[in-house]
Amino acid sequence: MDSTAISLVRTTFKAVAAIEDGPARLTQSFYSVLFANNPEVRAFFPAAMEAQRERLVHAIAYVIDQLDDPEPVLLFLAQLGRDHRKYGVVDAHYTAVGNALIFALKNFAGNELWTDEVDNAWREAIALIASVMMEAANAETGPATWNGTVVEHKQVLQDVAVVRLQLDRPMEYGAGQYVSVTVPGRPRMWRYLSPAIPANPEGQIEFHVRRVSSGWVSPAMVGQTNLGDTWTMGSPLGALGVDRTQNRDMLMIGSGTGIAPLRAQLMEMAMRANNPNVHVFVGGNYPCDLYDIETLWQLSLTNPWLTVVPVSEEDTNPWWHLDPIPSPPAGMYKRMTGKVSAVAADFGDWSNHDVQIVGSASTIQTAKFRLQARGVPVENMRHDPLY
Repeated sequence: MDSTAISLVRTTFKAVAAIEDGPARLTQSFYSVLFANNPEVRAFFPAAMEAQRERLVHAIAYVIDQLDDPEPVLLFLAQLGRDHRKYGVVDAHYTAVGNALIFALKNFAGNELWTDEVDNAWREAIALIASVMMEAANAETGPATWNGTVVEHKQVLQDVAVVRLQLDRPMEYGAGQYVSVTVPGRPRMWRYLSPAIPANPEGQIEFHVRRVSSGWVSPAMVGQTNLGDTWTMGSPLGALGVDRTQNRDMLMIGSGTGIAPLRAQLMEMAMRANNPNVHVFVGGNYPCDLYDIETLWQLSLTNPWLTVVPVSEEDTNPWWHLDPIPSPPAGMYKRMTGKVSAVAADFGDWSNHDVQIVGSASTIQTAKFRLQARGVPVENMRHDPLY
């Protein structure tokens, strides 16, 4: 796309986003039109659509932001295309989705904003998105989904569970990627989880799941999962991972269960002979939220390139957590107090490091802001768009 078309698409979307509840109203309109004109598509989605609408807005916003940097957006769209095979999507559905989105945007923007030039720009953008996704999906020869049998479910905190599964066939994914997951009690409700171990030929996979009190799926994963349950997973997504094209040391910042994709990478790196120096900051509200810190300490004891810095906002655990706070092995950093983004940013000079950030949207944005203020170029910082 040329710069004029990209500018028109961005301006239109920003105008919609600036209106109160604009993105939510846009997606409601989009799905209403899509389902009315293509009722068979409704079966792809859950009854409750709030999370799906939010995910759609995030995906559109990410693609629009990246339109003038084709490499990451094309990779992202190809991954989405392969992942969408789990729904049973065919080429005709992409046309239906494009028509519904154009209708919703035009109806929402009004005649003054929706000119012929804007219409053409959006049609060009949607054609690009659809063509990349379809091409990737049609070229894929692997399975559309994987089934995994729960072989271990351990609740490490009141609101966190570690779940191990045996896949029906090995899945090839890069350490640091994530997959969409649905569980028996919440059909068609897909949630993104990062494997906490590297891909392996035995087909074993592990997820760390935090219960979101207002969520539909995570409470079922944490509190209602039984051995023998079958979880279904889509194709791998995301672009985190050690960038071996850059000769840079690494800074990793993870909060809560966000440590999972970083943990998988560190485990994979431990199997290699040569690695960059890595500082990993592990954060949580309470010391007990650093539930997997001892695994990372063990990794650092045998891998001198790895430095682990535990951080918690509080010095003591809540009253209901009775286990003692673990002490670091000799030579390890003691737990520091504060917000993990602030502690990491103030810890040293990261201006020439490859930086990965995993956590909530607020954690990611705060960490990026603090690191930029300390001289870290924004192009050195990476996080996934949908995780």
